[in-house]
Amino acid sequence: MFQNKNTTPLSELGEFGLIDHLTKNFPLIHPSTHKGIGDDAAVMNFTEGQTVVTTDMMIEGIHFDLSYVPLKHLGYKSVIVNLSDVYAMNAHPTQITFSVAVSNRFPLEALEELYAGIELACKNYKVDLVGGDTSSSTKGLIISVTAMGQAQKQKITYRSGAKPNDLLVVSGDLGGAYMGLQVLEREKEVFKVNPNNQPDLALYSYCVERQLKPEARKDVIELMEELGIVPNAMMDISDGLSSEIFHLCKASRVGCTVYEEKLPADPQTSGTAEEFKINSSTALLNGGEDYELLMAIRTEEYEKIKGHPLLTPIGHFTDQKDDCNMVTGLGQSIPLKAQGWKNFNKDESA
Repeated sequence: MFQNKNTTPLSELGEFGLIDHLTKNFPLIHPSTHKGIGDDAAVMNFTEGQTVVTTDMMIEGIHFDLSYVPLKHLGYKSVIVNLSDVYAMNAHPTQITFSVAVSNRFPLEALEELYAGIELACKNYKVDLVGGDTSSSTKGLIISVTAMGQAQKQKITYRSGAKPNDLLVVSGDLGGAYMGLQVLEREKEVFKVNPNNQPDLALYSYCVERQLKPEARKDVIELMEELGIVPNAMMDISDGLSSEIFHLCKASRVGCTVYEEKLPADPQTSGTAEEFKINSSTALLNGGEDYELLMAIRTEEYEKIKGHPLLTPIGHFTDQKDDCNMVTGLGQSIPLKAQGWKNFNKDESA
C-alpha cells in the first residue's frame, strides 16, 4: 500500500514523538474536556447527567482486510462503531481515546492516513480525542477505541426495557454493508487471478460505502428528541438484525414477532443480493455492520413515527419470553434464528 514510496519508519519518531505528530490537529471542543492529550491521563469534568462509556477492538484479518479497506476509511469506521454504541444508549458522544498497535511494515505515512479518518469522524460528530496508546505488534494492525458520552438520567435507554405490545422499530435500511462486503471479497479474488484488473464498483457504490464508511445514527437520536420519544429499549445493529433482536428480547424477558415484508432494504442491496444469488431477507436479517438503531417504542407513539422515512416498524414484542418468530411473505410463522456475526467461533484457529 505504501511500497516504493519515500516513507518514514516509525522508529525515527519514537512513541511520544509519534503521538505528538499524529494528534497535533485535534482541537478540543467540549467544555467537559478539561485536559486532553499530553499528560498521564485525560481529565473530564462531567457536571450534568450521567456518563456512558464503551470500548471496541478491531483486529486485522478478523474485522478488516487491508487489501481492500483504505486506512482512512478504517480510521473513520473504528470511531463510528463506538459512537454508534453511545447513541444506542440515547446519549451524545463527547470524547474518545484511540489506541493502535502496528507492525514495522507500517510507515508513518500509513498512520497519517489512519488518523486522517479519525480526525474526520471527530469533526463530523463533534467529539474530542483525549488520549490513547501506541505499541508494536507482531500480528498486523490492532485498534482499540473507547468512547464516552453524556445523557440525562431519565433518557438513558437500556436493552432491558422492552414491554409486550411495544413496536419493534428499526432506523434506515439493512443488509447494505453485508452485500458491500460480498462485492469487495469477490473483487479481491478477481484481483488475485488478474492483478491488472481494476474493479468497477460504480454499480455497488451504496453497498460498498455502507461497508467501508458507515455512519452512526446521530440524526435518529436527534429526531427522537424532536418527536418527544424515549424508547423503552434500544441497541445498535452491528452483529446482524436477528442476533440483536434476540439480545433485546433476552434482556427484556419478552418475545417478538417480526414481519419479513416490513424489513427495509435499499434497492441496490436487493439487486446485489439477487446477483449473488443470496436471499435478500438473509442479508437483511443476518448481515451485520449496518449500525442502524433497533428500538422498542410504545404503541401509543406510533402516530409520531408513522410513515417517517428514517423509521420502520418491523414487528412487535410479545409476552412469550424468548419466543421470537418471523411471519414470512407467504404469511407463515417460523422461528427466527440468530445467524449474525459471532466472536470465538469453533472453527477459528488459535
